[in-house]
Amino acid sequence: MNRYLVMAMRLPQFDTAQIGPHRDFLDELRGQGRLELAGGFGDKSGGAYVLRASDLDEARVLAFRDPLHLSGSSRLDVYEWQA
Repeated sequence: MNRYLVMAMRLPQFDTAQIGPHRDFLDELRGQGRLELAGGFGDKSGGAYVLRASDLDEARVLAFRDPLHLSGSSRLDVYEWQA
């Protein structure tokens, strides 16, 4: 499996009620062995996480299930990360 960096940047309409569901989503990915690392930025502008997936398409499918994306609270960008 490859690594993918997901950048989640807050949008002006960010809904703080989505933080709990977002954390639950990350816990689900962690339980599946798909999440390596996650954390927020100190300036509260967003955060990032590292996914394990077979390819970029699969990584996008996983990331775009994030409640932050589904609610329109954050813009998610997914990059293949060759660490």
